Amino acid sequence: MTEAPLRTLERAARTPLAARLLPHTLLWQTFLLVALLLIVALGAWSQIFRYVQEPARARDVAQMVVSVVNLTRTALINADIDRRVDLLIDMAALEGIRIYPAEQSDELEPLPDTRPHRLLVNDVRRQLGEHTRFATRWKTLNGFWVSFRLDPEDANDEYWVMLPPERIENPDSFGWLGWGGGALLAALLGAFLIVSRVSAPLRQLARAARQLGSGVTPPPQEESGPQEIAVVARAFNQMTSDLARMDADRALILAGVSHDLRTPLARLRLGIEMSGAPDDDVAAMVTDIEEMDRIIGQFLDFGRGTPQEAFALLDLVTLCREVSDPYRLRGVDIRLSTPDHLVVAVRALSLRRALANLIDNALRYAGDECPLDIVVSVSDDEACIEVADRGPGIPETEVERMRQPFTRLEKARSNTKGAGLGLAIVERIMASHHGRLELLPRTGGGLRAILCLPAGASDGGRDRINQSDLGFGHEP
Repeated sequence: MTEAPLRTLERAARTPLAARLLPHTLLWQTFLLVALLLIVALGAWSQIFRYVQEPARARDVAQMVVSVVNLTRTALINADIDRRVDLLIDMAALEGIRIYPAEQSDELEPLPDTRPHRLLVNDVRRQLGEHTRFATRWKTLNGFWVSFRLDPEDANDEYWVMLPPERIENPDSFGWLGWGGGALLAALLGAFLIVSRVSAPLRQLARAARQLGSGVTPPPQEESGPQEIAVVARAFNQMTSDLARMDADRALILAGVSHDLRTPLARLRLGIEMSGAPDDDVAAMVTDIEEMDRIIGQFLDFGRGTPQEAFALLDLVTLCREVSDPYRLRGVDIRLSTPDHLVVAVRALSLRRALANLIDNALRYAGDECPLDIVVSVSDDEACIEVADRGPGIPETEVERMRQPFTRLEKARSNTKGAGLGLAIVERIMASHHGRLELLPRTGGGLRAILCLPAGASDGGRDRINQSDLGFGHEP
């Protein structure tokens, strides 16, 4: 596993679990906050409603219980003794009210100790007397049981009256929860739509910023919506316009620099070669001029920014042979290991420049005494071009730093020249190909610089592969 994924895993391990579970986008963070506020508000209002509604409900139920008890007592007192049984039967059949004589040995189950029941009990006892008893079960019968006396002073003449539970309990006690839940869902939907209206332009700006970072000029952003979002979109459009103008100015300046610097160098080289100085001095001065010209070329390549060249199908094997032939003519020992053909859609000139930079980098640090190996291969749906040298290599801890511009590893590679832009230019070219540059140690010493290009088919003619033979030959 490479160093970057390891660092990502380490950061994830150090991050608290709650932070990893919470949403990270503005949309869901704001929606979650609004949802929590609405739920808390609904809970608070439900408690307020219960606190205000329960006393009124208890008074109504208590008045009904007192009325039933008083009517029942009056009916029993005024009814003939012979007809009391018929009266009790009629009340049970017609009204669901049962009356039984009370005894001291009655098995009772008290009412639940809740606020509504306490309010009900207090109201009923205030009207019927403190001797009134309550129960939810009398012997084996469940219901709302209330005791009463025919004569308030006679404790032996006591009866139980049972009212149907549905007369006491509010059948719609939880009905408001449905309406509250519906209101909560409607509020959450409205909150989601409001937050989406804010986050959608931000997501569009983020996509445009990524396009701008990759070197593609994004289309102008809509300067509408909330004032704050419109101001940000207007500033982004202004920044995009300024960057485009700066790119045009930079291209004009680079064209002038190329002409104004390289033309005097060419005249200086011609004058040196015709000066009649000793051959060793001429060779040394010509080498310095060539190095100056190469540094200017690197500055120009880096200053051009992301390549704007169109993708086209190219045989990577042919490309490697064409780039390496001039070096071979100069006496450099380059060994190629390639398949017969490997066709990929690439930016031809940019990729040629990247491969030449890697070869120059290898020769500059490893010298031309040891051969260079260039290997073209296919791995995991990627086309790879590897340049391997026998130089001092790059320590693993310095690999990421060496990808940055104007960076050189002086301790590991001494007596070198250049501006420190070669690998930075290659890194930028590979980013424009949606590929990557890998810098790996070579077994036995040296550096393996690998250009990894996506070989799968994709839109826009980006990268696709057509291989007629994956068998590798060797070109000495």
